[in-house]
Amino acid sequence: MVLDRTMPPAIHDAVEFEYKLPPVNEEKLDNGLPLYWVNAGVQDVAQIDWVFPAGLWYESRQSVAHATAGILKNGTSKHTAAEIHEALEFYGAQLKVGAGNDFATVTLYSLTKHLPSLLPMVLEILTEASFPEHEVELHKRNAVQRLLVNLRQCDFVANQRIDATLFGEGHPYGRFTRQENIEAITREDLLAHFKKYYDLSNVKMFMAGKVGKNEVKILNEIFGGITVSPKTFESTLFPVPPAADRIQRISNDANGVQGAIRIGRLFPNRHHPDYTPSVVLNTLFGGYFGSRLMSNIREDKGYTYGIHSSLAPEVHAGSLIIQTETGRDVAELAVKEIYKEMELLCNEPADDEELLLVKNYLLGGILGDLDGPFSILQRWRTLILHGFTEAQFNKNIQIYKTITPKEVQALAQKYLVAGDFYEIVVI
Repeated sequence: MVLDRTMPPAIHDAVEFEYKLPPVNEEKLDNGLPLYWVNAGVQDVAQIDWVFPAGLWYESRQSVAHATAGILKNGTSKHTAAEIHEALEFYGAQLKVGAGNDFATVTLYSLTKHLPSLLPMVLEILTEASFPEHEVELHKRNAVQRLLVNLRQCDFVANQRIDATLFGEGHPYGRFTRQENIEAITREDLLAHFKKYYDLSNVKMFMAGKVGKNEVKILNEIFGGITVSPKTFESTLFPVPPAADRIQRISNDANGVQGAIRIGRLFPNRHHPDYTPSVVLNTLFGGYFGSRLMSNIREDKGYTYGIHSSLAPEVHAGSLIIQTETGRDVAELAVKEIYKEMELLCNEPADDEELLLVKNYLLGGILGDLDGPFSILQRWRTLILHGFTEAQFNKNIQIYKTITPKEVQALAQKYLVAGDFYEIVVI
């Protein structure tokens, strides 16, 4: 059959495709440590994540979780920070460490063939990190300098204040760093946090790339021989006190020409049945470039270069936050337009064409993610860390495909109620 090149190919909406999350392999190392891995690469590269329950939720003193992650690879009982970094550069590898609200993650990016040389060094870091006093002091000085610079920025202050307003400053999700918190950190604080929460008994390992049984064997040879004894931590309950002021105006720079707007509320996390359909609502409202907020406040009014709403589903709670920066002279007008868009979504269902565009955007993003090993691993990692299986992925896809304008409107009436939001403008 001769292909008729005068006829363009048929265009299909993303909702018409089938979505299959490539399977993850689950292994137990010889000592029982869990390893989840995905062989989906064509290049000779690998990503390995070691995930620990070592985020802000677990710190005993403020700023300790971030400082521990920041200094973790800067020296062990056998090697200095310079020697570790030189070794990584020699093999063309990257080792990143970061702490979030709930988890801390150590990530290695490497050519697959170099894993036998690099993994012993990672093990040494995860078991013998020494937190040298001079590295602690250097981190503190740099952290204070960054903080003082950031505090001049209205968007940084607004981010601090909205979290503290929603959760309370005593809550791990609401804490924000002050200079005195950083200066109070000691080497002993970091060692205690490291020894308790970075214990390999608590780790979940994830691997993706051009990997297979041989790489699993290498990991097992290096990490499977460590003696581990699983630990459990008491689940601390942190109350979320209501903020005193629903509407706050903060002057950060008397001569500032820009205002940072944050409007937010508490929101269910991934385990609530409303969460996944609310991803569709949020995308329509302010979650992508074609959203209602962007169309109105950026394209029509010209108040900002960009405005977004986002869901932050943590392990123990969640939030919905709208954020933007505008000229100080139009900040209050932008706030009014945000509430106007909330009201419109509550009062009028979106039309089928607009909702189809949102569905195609969401599903198209997933389709792209399923084409790369690292993004596939990220989807599996999120599912596993939050206690889900592939069934949840399939359920999410079905909701994205079938949700109706009436269902989106009902969610808006439940969650986009102006009186439930806290409002902060920092200038």
